[in-house]
Amino acid sequence: DGPFVAINCGAIPENLIEAELFGYVGGAFTGARKEGSPGRLREAHGGTLFLDEIGDMPLAMQTRLLRVLQERSVTPVGAGKSYAVDFALVSATHSQLMQAAEQGRFRQDLYYRINGLTVQLPALRERTDFLALTQQLLSSLATPTTGPSPCPGRQRSLQLAPDLLARLARYPWPGNLRQYASVLRTACAMLDDGEDTLRWEHLPDDLAQALAAQEQAQAHAGSGPTAWPTGPATADEDGPPPAALNLQQLSHTAIDQALQSTRGNMSEAARRLGISRQTLYRKLKKTPG
Repeated sequence: DGPFVAINCGAIPENLIEAELFGYVGGAFTGARKEGSPGRLREAHGGTLFLDEIGDMPLAMQTRLLRVLQERSVTPVGAGKSYAVDFALVSATHSQLMQAAEQGRFRQDLYYRINGLTVQLPALRERTDFLALTQQLLSSLATPTTGPSPCPGRQRSLQLAPDLLARLARYPWPGNLRQYASVLRTACAMLDDGEDTLRWEHLPDDLAQALAAQEQAQAHAGSGPTAWPTGPATADEDGPPPAALNLQQLSHTAIDQALQSTRGNMSEAARRLGISRQTLYRKLKKTPG
């Protein structure tokens, strides 16, 4: 029932983190407020202190934090008096703290002091609840609890086209959940009035290119390199005559050549073909195989 105080140790400038965490008295340094500040550690007294990205905390601050945890008291900057603190500590990091401690980038004594119950959160690509997570993200975009909605004027629920959802579920997501949430937010902003289904044409260019390159690599790995025609069609002994290569086949061939020459860059391929990205996506969906 006590306070919950969250601090991102990687987001606070190194020259301010001491005052932010431990507090200060008035006039302790240039720019200090006259009334001083209790600091985030004292604000967490009786509750929970969450130190996000603790691996980014400067070594000097790690030393001070260790003393606070051992003595359960904090001395503000410029003060001669200590204040008792009592809080539950929860830490998070993207780095390997044991390895950092062995390399001298993180204090070993602090590591052993905070290393209680460890929960390893899986990367997005390792999660088995991708569909449920997607539905939750789309729901939050349609009716955000804070801030403006990226989909103003839409009261209906959002959804992903099934083929796109399947491809997104196979993507490795190097930026994890933050990247996926950002992609969905951008795609939502690209919806036209009356639309509620996110499709290929709504994706950011960089992700569309990455998905196309991934699909191309998987196709090559499964069936070997594809020989793209580069000259006029000619008949062979077993193949159909040139007349059988109709306009639709020529269109598919031109699209394939454009995608190969641009390494899957959908925007550049569309520019070379003289069509829009949306038209290129529609033609790709009609392409057999």
